[in-house]
Amino acid sequence: MKFEAMFQPIQIGPMTVANRFVMSPMGNNFANTDGTMSERSASYYGARAKGGFGLITFEATVVYKEAKGGPRKPCLYDDSTVSSFQAAIAACHQAGAKVSIQLQHAGPEGNTKITGYPLKAASAIPASCGRETPEAITKEELYRLIECYGDAAVRAKKAGADAVEIHCAHGYLVSTFISARTNKRVDEFGGSFENRMRLPKLIIENIRKKAGDSLAILCRINATDDVEGGQTAQDAAAVASYLEKECGVDGLHLSRAVHLHDECMWAPSLIHGGFSADYVTEIKRAVSVPIITVGRYTEPQFAELMIAEGRADLVAFGRQSIADPEMPNKAKAGRLDLMNPCIGCLQGCVPNMFKGEPITCLVNPLAGREADFKPAQTKKNVMVIGGGPGGLYAAFTAAQRGHAVALYEKGDILGGNMRLAAYPPGKGDITNMVRSYIAKCEEYGVKMVMNTEVTPAMVAEAKPDAVIVATGSNPLVLPIPGINDTGVIHAGDLLDGKAAVGKKVLVVGGGMVGCEVADFLGELGHEVSVIELRDQLGPDVIPEHRKFLMKDFDTYKVQGVTGAKVAQFFTDGVSYTLADGTEGRLEGFDNVVLAMGYRNNDTISEEIKKIVAETYVIGDAVKARKALDATAEGLNAALEI
Repeated sequence: MKFEAMFQPIQIGPMTVANRFVMSPMGNNFANTDGTMSERSASYYGARAKGGFGLITFEATVVYKEAKGGPRKPCLYDDSTVSSFQAAIAACHQAGAKVSIQLQHAGPEGNTKITGYPLKAASAIPASCGRETPEAITKEELYRLIECYGDAAVRAKKAGADAVEIHCAHGYLVSTFISARTNKRVDEFGGSFENRMRLPKLIIENIRKKAGDSLAILCRINATDDVEGGQTAQDAAAVASYLEKECGVDGLHLSRAVHLHDECMWAPSLIHGGFSADYVTEIKRAVSVPIITVGRYTEPQFAELMIAEGRADLVAFGRQSIADPEMPNKAKAGRLDLMNPCIGCLQGCVPNMFKGEPITCLVNPLAGREADFKPAQTKKNVMVIGGGPGGLYAAFTAAQRGHAVALYEKGDILGGNMRLAAYPPGKGDITNMVRSYIAKCEEYGVKMVMNTEVTPAMVAEAKPDAVIVATGSNPLVLPIPGINDTGVIHAGDLLDGKAAVGKKVLVVGGGMVGCEVADFLGELGHEVSVIELRDQLGPDVIPEHRKFLMKDFDTYKVQGVTGAKVAQFFTDGVSYTLADGTEGRLEGFDNVVLAMGYRNNDTISEEIKKIVAETYVIGDAVKARKALDATAEGLNAALEI
C-alpha cells in the first residue's frame, strides 16, 4: 500500500512539516532531575526524527516551578535548561523534523512530594480517590502563571523549537478550567463558556505577545473527557472553534479522557486503532486550522484514510513511535513487515512513567537506549538456543550488529509462549510482533534451524564464540493429587488447538494466563469457572486491561472462586480449601484446564558454559516472568557480545 496522503507536507502557522507523521508527547523520564534534557533525551527524540516523523513533540514540559509533576520532568521555567533543549532539538532538526514542545501545569495530577507545594486546580476537586484535594488557584497566581507560559515559550523559541503545544487536556490545570465538570468558580474564570476559556485565551495571547508570530502555537484538547458531566465531542468542537477564531491558534491536537479513564488515554491491546476517529471528524468540521488526531494508531493504513478523507490533517503515533522509531521510513519503503508493532501491553511505558523511572518497551527494549547500539568491533559466530521472543530479539539484534547468528528451535514454529498469548480476545497484534521479529531475522541473515533440540555435544561440535540460552519455560505442574492422571488440559495446548474442551470448563489458576483463557472460552460460548489461590482474579493483569477483562467476565457470566487452595484434581473438577479451613468442591465440568503458571526450562546452560565461556542465559530460562524481561535480556546479551 502506498501512503501518499501521509507523506504530503503541511503548513501549521509559520511551520512547514514534511509529512503527516507526528510523534506524540509522552512522559519518558529521560530528563535529568534538574529539569534539563539529557543526552539520552536527545538520542531518543533524534532517533524518531531519523525514522521519518515529520513533527516531534517533546513530552509535557513544566512551565511553573510549583507544578513539577515528576522527578524527571523537563522544565522551561528557568533559563538554565535552555541549552539542553537546544541539543535535543538540534538532533531532530538534523534529520529534517520540526519540533514542538508541550507546555504543561499538572494541576490536580501533580506531585506535592516533588515540589513541596500544594496541588492547584480550577476548583478544589480531587482528580480521583486517594489523590490529594487541590487548592482552588487564586486569581493572582493565575495571572503570574499566564506570564510563566509566555516566558517558557520564549525559552522554547531560543532553544530552536518550531512550535509550542499548550496542554489543555487530561484533567491537568488548563483542562480543569475548560470543563464545567471541574470548574465551579464564580469569578471571571468560571461560569460561562467564555469565562471557562479565559485562561487558555490569556495564555495564548501572552505567548503570542512575547514569542511573536514565528513560533507556531498549538493546543492539545480533549475530544471527550469520557466522564459524565465532562466535555463531550460537541463541547470540544465549540472549544476548538473558539481557540481558532478567538485565540488564533495555529493547530489543534485532539486527545481524549481524564485519568479516571486511563484506558482511553493509552488504550490497551483490545482497543482498535483510531478509536477516537468519529470524535475527530465531528470536531474537524468546526475548524479550518490543522487537526492532529491520536489514539492507538499502530499501523499507518487507517491513518492514511483519515488524511485522504479529510477527517484529520496529521496523525500522532504515541506508543507506536516508542515501539518503532522508524515506522514512517518503513512505510515509505514498503517494508512494514519489519515494523515493531505496539501491542498495547502497557508493561514498560505507562508503569515506569508513573514510577518516575525511564520508560522501556516490550517489543523495542532499545527505546531510550538508542546510543547503546553500535556495530560489533569483533565479528563472532553466535548460537541462539530457543525461538521465543527473547531468542528472536537477541538473534536479529546480534546479526544487525554484524555477527554471524544461527538460531535453533526444538519445535516446528517460532514465537514460544508469546505466540500463544495472541489467541485471547483483543491480542492479535502479538502475532504481528512475532512475525516482525522473524522477518528481521530473515532480513539480517540469521540462520534458523527448526525441529532441533540443542545438546552440549552439538555446541562443542559447532564451536560458537558465544551462546545465548533462551529455552523459555514449561507449564508449572504442582504435586497435587490427581493432577497427572485425570485428563487435565494445559492452557497452552488449548490455545494452540492441540486439545479441545466441552461446554462446561473449569480453569485452575486465575492469574493473567488463566483469566485470558477464560475470556477466550467465554467468547466462544463456553460456561466457564475460574479458581484462584489469591483473593482476586487477575491480580497481575495491567489495570487498563483488567477493566475490559472483568467486563467480559460479566458478559460471559464467568464464575470465580478466590482465596481457594486446590487440594485434589478429579476428572470433572477439583476440591479446595479456603483460608479459614472451609472445604469445598467444584464439579460437573466437562474439562479442567490448568493455568497455574510456568517454571523455567534450563537443563543445558551449565554444561554449555564449560564449553563456551561467553554464554548468556535470558528470559524465562532464568526465571518464568514477562516477555518484557525476555526481550530486555535478549538486547543486553546481543549488545555485550
